[in-house]
Amino acid sequence: MSGYVILVDFLLKPGSKAEFRRAIDANAKASCRAEPGCRQFDVVEPRDDPDRIVLYEIYDDRAAFEAHLKTPHLAAFEAASNHLVTKKTVIAGDLACEGSKE
Repeated sequence: MSGYVILVDFLLKPGSKAEFRRAIDANAKASCRAEPGCRQFDVVEPRDDPDRIVLYEIYDDRAAFEAHLKTPHLAAFEAASNHLVTKKTVIAGDLACEGSKE
């Protein structure tokens, strides 16, 4: 199984989660709908931290992720959300095992 995985951990300004979620949800949906190389884009709310959002994204390869970085929906997300974020951590990796039900 191959794939390029991106994990993004956002620490948000207190009270900004609803506004951030509107922006990131639109970006996630547009990524899956408009980008053939985007296989998965999940938005996760950790239960123990109300000011944190984690993204789990899978792309076919690094080139597909690089294409994602140039999309209008990502630019719109960044413009709408940069002021809501206090810290952003990105981890890139290779998909080593996909735990599916197959």
